[in-house]
Amino acid sequence: MVYRPELIGGQLAVDLVNTVAWRLDPERTVDRFDDLSNVERWLLAAGVSADPAVVTRRLRDDLVAARDVAYGVLAPLAVGDRPDPAAIDALHDLIAGVVRVASVEMSPFRWRADEPGDTVRLAVWRLFEDEDLGRLRQCGDDGCGWLFLDRSKNGSRRWCSSADCGNRARARRHYQRARDGTTA
Repeated sequence: MVYRPELIGGQLAVDLVNTVAWRLDPERTVDRFDDLSNVERWLLAAGVSADPAVVTRRLRDDLVAARDVAYGVLAPLAVGDRPDPAAIDALHDLIAGVVRVASVEMSPFRWRADEPGDTVRLAVWRLFEDEDLGRLRQCGDDGCGWLFLDRSKNGSRRWCSSADCGNRARARRHYQRARDGTTA
């Protein structure tokens, strides 16, 4: 089956973290970046690069490293915990490294990177600088583990995708009620 990136996180760095499917279920976990063609598909879907020539094992390894650093800080935040100090140190190193190679655009003023890996690392920095991480959530499905920024007005979003994990949860509840003979 061809990988079709799902960009549901609300920000590029969150979508990067979500390139691991079923992260919380070791029997189902799939790293979408195991295949270089999936890296190419993700970069295109995310608007980072349309050039297949940039996709190398080194770029994939850089993206995986950035993904792991971001996840190490974001996952605890998404469930109301504090990240490990080592994860914060790794985040600091990632951001310091990308700032050294980024350039500044003046109109509008912003940091810019020329390489796709640096563009993604800048997105990690922007996530921590620009977003309200109090709105960061982890999908309510026990095995999913995907993260997302809850931009709903009342902050009540529970699923990475209502059509995917949300439907599975509703189907499980329906099955359980039918099995137990209850209707509520």
